[in-house]
Amino acid sequence: MRERWDEMRLCASELAANAVLHGAPPGRDFNVRLVRERARLLIEVRDSGPGLPVIQCASPDAPAGRGLWLVREVAEEFGVLDEPVGKTAWVAFAVWPGRPAG
Repeated sequence: MRERWDEMRLCASELAANAVLHGAPPGRDFNVRLVRERARLLIEVRDSGPGLPVIQCASPDAPAGRGLWLVREVAEEFGVLDEPVGKTAWVAFAVWPGRPAG
């Protein structure tokens, strides 16, 4: 799992940045949650803002717009849950079952 830490940090950072920039209304917080299941690590970021994130196909010269595309490419799974208030964006990484995290 340690060999994937950079990818896990990238995904957590990107999802949190999106919550700050696009998801959480002014004056509202967002929540980051890590969940270790038997064979995977989940990283969840929840905000209370409206709308769902969209994966963009940014042009090569665009200064932004690649974050969720990168997240989808490096994580084993990526998804968004539409919540009663806001949404939860999540990624999952495979980890060895039965081994301690880290």
